Amino acid sequence: MAVSGVLELLGLLTGLPRLESLGPPPGTARRAVRARPHAVSEKMLTRVRALLAKAESTAYEAEAETFTSAAQSLMAKYSIDAAMLEAQPGGGAGPSGIRVGIDAPYEEPKAMLLNLVAEANRCRVIWSKELGFATVLGFGADLSWVEVLFTSLLVQAQTALVNSGTKKHGSGRSRNKAFRQSFLSAFAVRIGERLAEATAEAVAQESASRGTDLVPVLAAREEEVEQAVERMFPSLVSHRMRTAWDGEGWAAGRTAADQASLGAGDRVPNIRPRG
Repeated sequence: MAVSGVLELLGLLTGLPRLESLGPPPGTARRAVRARPHAVSEKMLTRVRALLAKAESTAYEAEAETFTSAAQSLMAKYSIDAAMLEAQPGGGAGPSGIRVGIDAPYEEPKAMLLNLVAEANRCRVIWSKELGFATVLGFGADLSWVEVLFTSLLVQAQTALVNSGTKKHGSGRSRNKAFRQSFLSAFAVRIGERLAEATAEAVAQESASRGTDLVPVLAAREEEVEQAVERMFPSLVSHRMRTAWDGEGWAAGRTAADQASLGAGDRVPNIRPRG
């Protein structure tokens, strides 16, 4: 019985998809001193989380936007400061990665939301649907912000979805699934549009205040992230997402996204689910 159980386990493990490593295996890291990633300080994250928590809890859109703008300004400046510092010779480590869980149900629009948040922050997402998570590659400060903002937006989307109530066809048959899929997809798309606008505005303002064009510096960081993706995931396969359609759900999702708090400093990826 025990032998049979072991054989079944081995069969399961050999059938699992490959899991890319985000760091050296235990005991193999080189002792040479390496530049440390520029991670966001805990003090900064605490301030940003507090602002987002207030934005999530208020019932007043104008108040939520005030908290959002404050969080966004903090992280935009922090991220650009990190980019400028790391652009100097020996200024910092290269891109790294984190794993973010994508839970059922409605994994596709949730992955889409993560993808857009990461893209706005000059990061890239590779979704391993069969493993229940996505890998996000980018620089330290940007990765920290992606995780915080995605979590906040997901809470806001799910709260708005619950408040929308149940939906039925004229015949009385439930159409909750189609409504919720459309709601979350529209929410993600609209958030992506808002973040793209915030990206351009933040970079323009910081470029003007610093008297230097930040676009080349930020573009170079994006290129480094792309190269990291190609090294770690040489056999990516892209798939088109297919979701149910509900017009009311789509309209409600865009409205919820317009009212959502963006603590998103400035920037969000081409989703590449692994086949």
